[in-house]
Amino acid sequence: MKKTALYNKHIELRAKMVPFAGYEMPVQYSGVNQEHINVRNNVGVFDVSHMGEFIVKGENALKLIQKISSNDASTLFPGRAQYSYLPNSEGGIVDDMLVYMIEENHYMLVVNASNIEKDWNWISIQNTMGAELSNISENLSLIAVQGPKAVELLQNYTDLNLSAIKFYHFQKGNFAGYNDIIISATGYTGSGGFELYVPNSYAEEIWDLIFSSGPKYNVLPTGLAARDTLRLEMGYCLYGNDINDHTSPISAGLSWVTKFNKEFIGKDIIQNHKLQGTQNKLVAFELLERGIPRKDYEITNADGKLIGKVTSGTMGPSVRKAIGMGYVNSNFSNFGNSIFINIRNKSIPAKIVKLPFFKIE
Repeated sequence: MKKTALYNKHIELRAKMVPFAGYEMPVQYSGVNQEHINVRNNVGVFDVSHMGEFIVKGENALKLIQKISSNDASTLFPGRAQYSYLPNSEGGIVDDMLVYMIEENHYMLVVNASNIEKDWNWISIQNTMGAELSNISENLSLIAVQGPKAVELLQNYTDLNLSAIKFYHFQKGNFAGYNDIIISATGYTGSGGFELYVPNSYAEEIWDLIFSSGPKYNVLPTGLAARDTLRLEMGYCLYGNDINDHTSPISAGLSWVTKFNKEFIGKDIIQNHKLQGTQNKLVAFELLERGIPRKDYEITNADGKLIGKVTSGTMGPSVRKAIGMGYVNSNFSNFGNSIFINIRNKSIPAKIVKLPFFKIE
């Protein structure tokens, strides 16, 4: 198992460590609910250094990115990031990712930890135009500082005006005396904050510095379990659960990052899904009675007919409801529709709702 540069910090904090995507990762520290609620109210700090980062450079960098990604990267400018996905040639999803424009002819792709090798091989094969590719995943740590007090906390360590960095924008500059740190207003929680891209050699020092301000801002280390409940309350897709190689991005609700004004892999198939509709759709639901939905639980209609499966589910610590997402037959996908989740041989009523489950007041 691989270890991130912050592994020893997790051991010191007595984190519960689990294998994840080939790494030993902290799943929780003080407890999932406490960590989750703290991110919503204060600041939670995540080690997500297992994520993958690829650099794409050269005069054909944009040409390659336009070919392999669903979103329109030509709209990017230095300091701007966008959410996108890598479509495959069958109209499925290789992975979802973030695309950062560092400067002209210089981009960074951030991909899921479990797909680093797969994505690298896929992009390399598609690179028929000779863009310069480098995989820097092993050299970079990623520290996510999330929550409403994150701006105030991090501002202590940089002259950059963090409150001026809009969502899905970033700046590169000095942080805590270290140069060329990418400070990105992105995250997976829905509660604001930043992600810091830091060379491994000083990841521990920056981690310690953030926690040295802990008491003032109620900073807590936060594990992968709370990361999952936070993202589910926002309705963010998780690769391997809600999307995969065989998922139509249209059925997954990813039309908003699918731009048909350019050519990309699988465009014709995906455009046909958009025009003709898909057999299934990803929906969000909340249970109306006690129970917790889990991945692969069956979804039925009122007559007990199987109409779909749960892809993600939990008890939402912020919304205090059992919530989930899953694919159902498109005929049953309207908001407000009644569905039933089969939990331990019981049929638990639920209703289809609009995302996100959690809304900032």
